[in-house]
Amino acid sequence: MILVQRELIGVGEHRFRRLYRALGLQVRPRKKRKANYVRGNTIAAVNRPNERWSIDFMHDCLANGRKYRTMNIVDDFTSECLALEPAFSFGSNDVIRCFEAIAFERGLPETVRFDNGPEFTSRAMLRWGAEQRVELHFIQPGKPTQNAKIESLNGRIRDELLNAHVFPSIYDVREIASAWRKDYNETRPHSALNGLTPLEFATRF
Repeated sequence: MILVQRELIGVGEHRFRRLYRALGLQVRPRKKRKANYVRGNTIAAVNRPNERWSIDFMHDCLANGRKYRTMNIVDDFTSECLALEPAFSFGSNDVIRCFEAIAFERGLPETVRFDNGPEFTSRAMLRWGAEQRVELHFIQPGKPTQNAKIESLNGRIRDELLNAHVFPSIYDVREIASAWRKDYNETRPHSALNGLTPLEFATRF
């Protein structure tokens, strides 16, 4: 409107809008997908596998001092360690890629719980949650106890994997982490699962 008035002096706003509509120049507003996310300390109980996943990152160093991270994902009902991926850095697209890889075998969860890190609060993550109809649950800042399931897994990974080895390269971390995850899911019984392994517990549902 402003540009037209600069070029065509004397064209009023009402006349301009009438011509604009008559020529079909108006652009329909794009419908936005609504991201379904919640914040706070509400922790609903889960009753079946794949109802809710929790995710978090951990930090450590290689033998040469170079820092790396691990992306850890757990099924809150079965306690299965769904992912344990070491890398030097992670972005939102890496998290989404990992979600999609897990979902290829078991489908997506109803809810994903995580903290307020930039990988989770990005537009890409909010858009993914909206498109996939996955509820994104952000815990309160500084309240890791609101994500107790993943914190418990993190403690085991720290004590039994990261603190127990000195890794010369990221490839060694990936190899041993993969073996640890397999043992955790398929061999080790969990008292919280009535003495079953996470895989055995999951297959009953």
